[in-house]
Amino acid sequence: MNARLLIPSTLLALLCGLSCHAQMNNGTNAPVDENPKPTWETQKQARTFQLGIPAPRGQITDRNGYPFAQSRLSYNLALQFPSPLDWKDAKVISFARQQITFAKGFLGRQITVSDQAVLNHYRNRGLLPLALLEDLRPEELAAARRGLTSALVLQQVYARFYPNGELASHIIGYTGKEAPLSIRPIENKDLIFTESQGREGIEQTFDFQLKGQPGSVHVTYDAEGNKTSERIAHPPIPGDNVITTIDQNLQRICEKVLKENCKRGAIVVIDPWTGEIHAMASWPEYNPNHFVPVLNPQIYKQLSEDPATPLLPRAYRSAYPPGSTFKTFVGLSGFQSGKLTAKDTYNGPQAIDIGNFTFHNWKKYSVGKLNFVEALTQSCNTWFIQVGIKVGAPSIIEWTTRLGLGKKTGIPLKAEAHGNIPNDDYMLRVQKRKILKGDVANMSIGQGDIIITPLQMAQAYGVIATGGQFHQTRLVKQIQGIDNKVVAAYPDRVRDDLQIKPEDLETLRQALIAVTEDGQGTAHHAQVKGTKVAGKTGTAQWGPMNKQRTAAWFAGFVPADHPQYAFAAVYEGESGDNTIHGGSHAAPLIGKMLQEVYGTKEADQSDGKEKPSDDSN
Repeated sequence: MNARLLIPSTLLALLCGLSCHAQMNNGTNAPVDENPKPTWETQKQARTFQLGIPAPRGQITDRNGYPFAQSRLSYNLALQFPSPLDWKDAKVISFARQQITFAKGFLGRQITVSDQAVLNHYRNRGLLPLALLEDLRPEELAAARRGLTSALVLQQVYARFYPNGELASHIIGYTGKEAPLSIRPIENKDLIFTESQGREGIEQTFDFQLKGQPGSVHVTYDAEGNKTSERIAHPPIPGDNVITTIDQNLQRICEKVLKENCKRGAIVVIDPWTGEIHAMASWPEYNPNHFVPVLNPQIYKQLSEDPATPLLPRAYRSAYPPGSTFKTFVGLSGFQSGKLTAKDTYNGPQAIDIGNFTFHNWKKYSVGKLNFVEALTQSCNTWFIQVGIKVGAPSIIEWTTRLGLGKKTGIPLKAEAHGNIPNDDYMLRVQKRKILKGDVANMSIGQGDIIITPLQMAQAYGVIATGGQFHQTRLVKQIQGIDNKVVAAYPDRVRDDLQIKPEDLETLRQALIAVTEDGQGTAHHAQVKGTKVAGKTGTAQWGPMNKQRTAAWFAGFVPADHPQYAFAAVYEGESGDNTIHGGSHAAPLIGKMLQEVYGTKEADQSDGKEKPSDDSN
């Protein structure tokens, strides 16, 4: 893939008011020495500056080369002071105000530049244009071209552009301008205009690779401050392109489903056989184009004060109690430790006392003896509490940790949440005691101090989908140069192998299919015609008691027989809303997403059996 970011032949001339064909003051076209070795008499009078030319940033693309972020040419209206730079402050201000007033007239737009900013620029960087208005709109550019003078010039710079707007904004991030250099005198190797730097997401993590290498222009001035020559020593080298693992079409589907069905939430879709993230959507989102060239204060206020926190990437920076989705991992821990088999049965009473606390099943009656498939299908709390206590905290902690829970996945994005699988060290630090029986009971139904990110959840179900092969989760495939050569690659590697026994894997698969297809299951809204979906719902409360909210989950893999994707969806409920459940709110998110991927959803067929909307924890 070629970024095809070319530098126009007129670009540098417009940037600095420079002529790309240096001429002597006497009008001749004779070549000049652009790097003179000054004698004792001339070194105080003449000077050659070697200034940097920022490079266009490389592209960020999806797995197929479709761009998420590009560089474009942008036009600033700038004020060019005449040389030599020997005016008094009053004259500088008068000249600047006169030109600014004229510019306001033909643009019909307010221009806000303080007198102090004008003076700072004149004293320190007066050889270069002072930007008055950045990133002119097309109609403003047309008006500016008609009103240009020797003092009002167009400064051509590079600006970031996000062609898909909000799409994948929490992954791609945004850029911001580096601090201006007008507080000190111009020096060699200073840039002729401020370049952008990554502030969030891929833009931030791969800022060095995306930024490219600045070019160099040599400009010579005589003793009177008149330019005598200029030469482009070497042009800038555009930045490398970052190729992500994201599938733009699947990402768009996930964001559309979230937008139409929830106020806050996330969906993650992973290829379990490679660890590649194909979609990682958080809702609500934001438009990174609003950060170009600088973030409008009103937009920032709106984003920062929005109670839905659109700047928060919920898919990997928010962690939630997993509720009943964690029961799958309790069962796996039992199988792997040899303390549970597919034939083992336990009673499922309506309630069970552990210590001084009574744990309730979401059904208001005893469900009798159940095996693992039946218990997971019905999401029986009391069954899993008994099994969890038998399996024990050490085994649950060991196997859930090997699934990647409670630690960062390692994707190249800042501030990824760790999540938490509580162990004795954690409990001693936080609760001043080791894990007790009641803690294991809580853990067995995904409550207590367990928190998991949607990304970790999809990753863990992906490990189950492959029969225990844990492929390192990846967000970036490779980095390519402008010539299409691969600069760096991030190949598939197996991080761990849990070696789930085939008979245990089949038991897990049957149970997860039953959750969506059996009459006693809780995820009928995730069904898709012609495709078996394996998954588990979950519902959990989190936050302070007076503002407690519900996290509704659905996680699994599809197709169940030959998994192509592992997924996780979380739906954030409003404070005090007790109607939110995994089956009624999270499972439909995945169902609607899979309808787009695999086809039309089959209508629910009533068979007269009880079809609960979801488990309550």
